[in-house]
Amino acid sequence: MFVAALLVGAISLRLFAPVQLSDESAPAARSAKVVADALNRALRTAANPQVTLDAFAQALGTSEAIRFQPDGASQPLQQPADVRTPIGWVPRWFVSLLTIPDVGASFPVQIEGKQVGEIIFSPDLSADIFEKWIGFVAITFSAVALTLLTAAIAYVNAGAVLRPVQDLGAGLTRMRGGDYEQLISPSGPPEIRQSAEEANELARTLSRLSQDNRSLLRRIVSLQDDERRDMARELHDELGPLLFGIRAKTVALHEAIPQDNAQLAASADGILQSVEALQQANRRILDRLRPLYIQELGLERSIETLLQYARAPAPGLKLVSRIDGRLNAIEGLLSQTVYRVIQESITNVLRHARADSVTVEASMKATELVVEVSDDGIGFPKDCVFGRGLTGMQERARALSGTLELVREDGRTIVRCRLPVGDDPLG
Repeated sequence: MFVAALLVGAISLRLFAPVQLSDESAPAARSAKVVADALNRALRTAANPQVTLDAFAQALGTSEAIRFQPDGASQPLQQPADVRTPIGWVPRWFVSLLTIPDVGASFPVQIEGKQVGEIIFSPDLSADIFEKWIGFVAITFSAVALTLLTAAIAYVNAGAVLRPVQDLGAGLTRMRGGDYEQLISPSGPPEIRQSAEEANELARTLSRLSQDNRSLLRRIVSLQDDERRDMARELHDELGPLLFGIRAKTVALHEAIPQDNAQLAASADGILQSVEALQQANRRILDRLRPLYIQELGLERSIETLLQYARAPAPGLKLVSRIDGRLNAIEGLLSQTVYRVIQESITNVLRHARADSVTVEASMKATELVVEVSDDGIGFPKDCVFGRGLTGMQERARALSGTLELVREDGRTIVRCRLPVGDDPLG
């Protein structure tokens, strides 16, 4: 709009200003012709024409618009059109833009049929040029004002439309991230308002489904823990006494073997070692099925005991642990999830990572509990798919509205689990 207004103003000045200046100067030019005719008549009837002419020239004085110029007098140099106005702050390009026409005129003065001079009409167009400049400036400022006003109106209107669109986009982004609680405020045009309402209804539905999914996962995890507890009880109550009986009878058999029967004594020793290995395997299986230490020792000591057992098969492994003592205050499904995440992560490191050092961290934040197990092993492929262990950990985290991620940072593989504090309905 601003450029269009400037172009329209410039074209209008270019087309109409010269005609207007000529029309405005025409009456004065006719007056100069009338003066010249009257002077010629007076000179024809005067007794002394030269005295009459001198008196007329003296009467004109120093007027620049109409003056008498005797023959033989030097003609003043015509100033260029673009500098004819003495108003210094009118730009030269504007004067050139006007294309000032030649509005001057000359009329001969004669005495006894002989030309003795001319009546010169040379008007000063400074005031007219100044008037055109003021008009052009007014058009320019009007265009600027209209442009700013239009821009302000467009900004307000665009903001009124874009703000609801931005709110809708932000709400959909939150929904994609799993946040279904903060609804979108319906506003703006009817179409956007309807989209916001439909998005809110979708968020409510997804929230219900997510809650049902978490409840189902909690139930599944709880049933798995119950099944593990039952299996652990059966192994402990049935297999444990049987292994103890076999070991006791093997010891008695070993003591009853004569000293000169070395082959039979060696066989008894082999049976005894096998039974002890079975007892140790049974204890490891019982510990994986149901960590009994959590209820008796607390979560912190249970994790430390787990890490001690992890050092046994890998004596060269450097294992650093930083366990928050406040973990002893949690219980139930939350404490079991923390224990299982660390247990499964350590198992994966021992089986697959070929690591030299492992760091286990578990800390209580303001609103969440963070568990990190990192190692300097070989890492994992880019197209890594969660196996049973990681899938089980992820399901446990989701059942508590938490998250579990497997990342590679600074040359270390990190299993990071975040669990909201207080979201333990089974605790």
